Formats: sequence, structure tokens, C-alpha cells
Amino acid sequence: MQHTPFSIRRVRALVRKEFLQILRDPSSILISVLIPLLLLFLYGYGVSLDLNHLKLGLVMEDTSPDAQNFAKCLFNSPYFDVEVSRERDSLYQKLEKGSIRGVVVIPSYFSQFLQDKNQIAPIQVIADGSEVNTANFVQYYLQGAFETFIAQEAIQGSPEISLIQPLPRFWYNEQLESRFFLLSGSLAIIMTLIGALLTALVVAREWERGTMEALLATEVTKEELILSKVLPYFILGIFSMILCSLVSTLYYGLPFRGSSFALLFSSSCFLLSSLGLGLLISTLSKVQVVASQITLMLAFLPAYILSGFLFEISSMPLFIRFLTYLMPARYFVQNLQTLFLVGNVWHLTLYNNCIMLLFALVVFFITIKITKKRLV
Repeated sequence: MQHTPFSIRRVRALVRKEFLQILRDPSSILISVLIPLLLLFLYGYGVSLDLNHLKLGLVMEDTSPDAQNFAKCLFNSPYFDVEVSRERDSLYQKLEKGSIRGVVVIPSYFSQFLQDKNQIAPIQVIADGSEVNTANFVQYYLQGAFETFIAQEAIQGSPEISLIQPLPRFWYNEQLESRFFLLSGSLAIIMTLIGALLTALVVAREWERGTMEALLATEVTKEELILSKVLPYFILGIFSMILCSLVSTLYYGLPFRGSSFALLFSSSCFLLSSLGLGLLISTLSKVQVVASQITLMLAFLPAYILSGFLFEISSMPLFIRFLTYLMPARYFVQNLQTLFLVGNVWHLTLYNNCIMLLFALVVFFITIKITKKRLV
């Protein structure tokens, strides 16, 4: 059989057909506009690593001025909502019910130990270990409150005056807002789902509607068919990325310290790999429901868990850390958090872009190889 040469004219006609199909089919607009905004809203307000107004019980067995000063440090902290009691049992019952997340006990001999230079003033901290992160927050926040108390005592002329005072400074996210960290990374997760879903449903929908047979009967080559499926949804995906970036910066106040060109180029590299994966899935599956389920299993969930967006990669087992290198979302999350919070770190972003482009080339190569111009 004579090989049909590549034709720009046929690609242009197929792309125009695909754009008309997008305009007639509201599902594409739903996937590229409404779902990203919904996910951005959930990540912006529903997911947070910050714990403010943590409910805490305080047992005041010592009512001396020193104990009162320490209690004021807890009351003045923005992280705690403190409930005071003279009895432990009532607060223990609330801890069991989950009404409070921790109990602090100031023993009756607190001030006596504090006045003695050779003794350490004891404070008992009981946290709800059923929620590990919350228990750690209780421990660390109380440690900070105690250090504040010691600093105040030193200022007021306490005999124990520390000659060393740490002055911490936080770069790139000065207020330690976890929302900024999560929002910048969530864009990668959203683009993973949107990019893969847009193309995963394309070819499967063509088979279900019977239009694929008509395309296979023409002179359209495999390369032209794949290119015509990718280009419209690439433009739609870039539009979705721009929309999400604008909402994140203008509405949520996410800082953007990099360049727009670097963001668009990095998004393009990642979107190509995501669209290619979705197209590969839709080529293997001829049913939209199956294609969408496979997309969630192979694209969204691995990107959510293994990209470093929510879970620290360095704390994962060695084998799992190795798997993260096979996730394009890992490199895109790094680029986004760098561009939004740090700025243009070209050696990092260019390296990640090359890796994502390599993933895209491999996926498209496999898709072309397994695509056959026949009905069976």
C-alpha cells in the first residue's frame, strides 16, 4: 500500500472539525472551565496544613503570678482557644470525646521550681495521638508559647536570662501560609486531571458515536489524526491554566514571582505529556466510562500522591521515591512552586521541562505505534 504523505490541509480541516465539536459539546467546556474552578475552590478553602484556634484545655493547679503569665501566653496565641479548669477529669473527658485536642497541666509546684535555678519548671502536655499531625502541632505550638513565656520573664528581670535569642526568618513564604504552597502545587494536579480527561474521552467518544469508522476510511494518516486531536485540547488546556493562575493570584492572593513566559512554557511541556497520556488511554479503550476510570487511576491518583504536592517525597520509602521520578507531575509541581513563590530559577525549571518533554515524546511515540488504521 502506498504511504499517504502528511498534509497540513487535512490537519487544518480536522482541527476545525474538532473545535466545532468542542463548541457543540458542553462536556469539554465543563472539564476545562468549571471543574478546574471547582477544584481550585476546594484546594483554596477546603485543604489547609495550618491549624488555627486549636481547642486546648488548661488545668491551673498553680495560680501564682508565674503560672498566670504562662496562661496569658496561651490566651494571647492565635493558635489556641483555651478552656481553663481546676480539675483534670473534666478536661480528660472532653479529650476523649474529641471536644478538645490537648490538655496542658500547670502543676501546683510550677512557680516553686521556676524560682529555683537548679530545677526545671515542669508542664505536662497531653495531646490526642489519634490525629498525629494535630498532636504534633499541639506539641510544637506549646513549645513556642513556653519560649515566649521565658523571653518575657527574661525581659522582666528573671534571674535566668538567655544570652542567645534566635531570630527566625522565612524566605519565599514569609507568613508560612500553607495555602500558597498548596495552591501552587494544586495547579499541577488540576492540569493532570483536565489534560488527561480532555483527550481520554475523545477517541472513545468517536468510537461510540461511529464517526471513527468514517475517519479511518479517509486518507487521514495516524500522525494527522493524533495531531488534530491534541492541538484543540492543548489550546483549551492552556486557557484553563491561565484562568486558574489568574484566579489564584487575583482572588486568593497567591504571589507570582517568576516570568509569564516560563510559566506558559512549563505548562505547555506538562500539558503535552498529560494530553498524550489521555490520548494513549483513549486509544486503548473504546468506551468513555472505562477511559475516564482508567484516567483517574493512572493519571490523577498517582499525581496526587506521588508528586510531592501534599506528601513530602523525602519521607516516602525508597521504592516509592523511585516511582515519583516516573511522574511528570512531580517536575511540574516543583516548577510551579518555584515560579510562584521563589522566582525564575532557570536551571531547575529548564531541567524539569526537558524531563516533561521526554515523557511527552515517549507517550506520543507509543500512541502512534499502537494506533492502527483498521476497524478491528
